[in-house]
Amino acid sequence: MRVAILSESPADEAALEVLIGAVLGEPVVRRRPSLRARGWPNVAQVMPAIIRYLHFETDAEGLVVVVDSDDSVVHDARHEAPGYFHPRCRLCKLRAIFRQVTKNLPPAHGRERLLRGVGVAVPALEGWYLCGRDATVSEAAWVAGQGDPARPFTRRELKERVYGTSRPTLQHTMTCAVQEVERLTKDLRRLENDFPGFGFLVADLRTWKIPDAVAAGGAEG
Repeated sequence: MRVAILSESPADEAALEVLIGAVLGEPVVRRRPSLRARGWPNVAQVMPAIIRYLHFETDAEGLVVVVDSDDSVVHDARHEAPGYFHPRCRLCKLRAIFRQVTKNLPPAHGRERLLRGVGVAVPALEGWYLCGRDATVSEAAWVAGQGDPARPFTRRELKERVYGTSRPTLQHTMTCAVQEVERLTKDLRRLENDFPGFGFLVADLRTWKIPDAVAAGGAEG
């Protein structure tokens, strides 16, 4: 499937490519956005231009955007209520940007719209990378520790546990990140359970398959 990926670093995008392919059950053919992002504010800033570029100038079928939550409000089931928007929730913000940019775009390249996949890693993607090999790290543990000086872990500690250093090179980061997600693809249920921010991404990606399933069902009937 032809997919563009936008995250906070090339290493995270490489790891996400593996995860997306595992969820979709087919290889991902990358379509490169016109701009790159470094850090959360920059992702939100460049996202509208990237959506328009992908829609009008490429044959990309979908765009996946994943960022770290850092210390922002964590998205939960309450945020899923129709019309709900929390201004300090990054998942709510990314969805709103996507919705606002795409709602009036005309069809292009034989498709009505660019498919959306949005996730937020709590507190950072390194938490996902540790899933299944460090039981103390989970989204619930981070949420429970918010506001408590004695947090179960910090973002810096997560980096050290994944990379063996708090200041890894880009190549070392990419190698470790891809190795960890390749391990996770053997059974994604643990990651989806321990990190609901990944579960919201999975829910988006599963809708990408609905049109084919509906079409098959109609043919059988």
